[in-house]
Amino acid sequence: MAEPKNNDFLDDIEAAEAEAFADEMEEISDAEAEVDALRAERDDFKDKFMRALADAENSRKRADKQRREAEQYGGSKLARDVLPVYDNMKRALDAVTDEHRAQFGAVLEGVELTMRELLNVFKKHGIELIAPQVGDKFDPQMHEAMFEAPVPGTKSGEIIQVSAEGFMLGERLLRPAQVGVSSNPG
Repeated sequence: MAEPKNNDFLDDIEAAEAEAFADEMEEISDAEAEVDALRAERDDFKDKFMRALADAENSRKRADKQRREAEQYGGSKLARDVLPVYDNMKRALDAVTDEHRAQFGAVLEGVELTMRELLNVFKKHGIELIAPQVGDKFDPQMHEAMFEAPVPGTKSGEIIQVSAEGFMLGERLLRPAQVGVSSNPG
């Protein structure tokens, strides 16, 4: 009978060792699962961080572009408001006759100087004059057709009259040149 007790004792030890081993394996499995969960969480945070970094860089670039455009084109509303002043001064100077020049020479000289100064200010701020000539080809990107008329000796699409000059601010059109266009058939 003593031997069976010994075998029971050995069986109990083996069972205890097997149970301890199973518990240890379960702990290792739990630890591996926890490590895998932490790796997944780390990868998720890394992805979110990289996306946030990219968003911040894109926002910085967008803000920089908007700042540059504001510097370059910020005065476009004021420039558009000043264009009628240029138009009126040009009409006044175009209407001057030799008789007026003899009678009002000093005043006209002042108006011409003012017109030159206005053009210098335009140039300083990147505003360029679009001055098409009669006979030039109509360009819908730069010109606005105010009317069409058949004029002998012209081709269809040729400018036959310039009503108002246009203006560019940098690469943007402030105002198209207003023109009359020939409608003669080709």
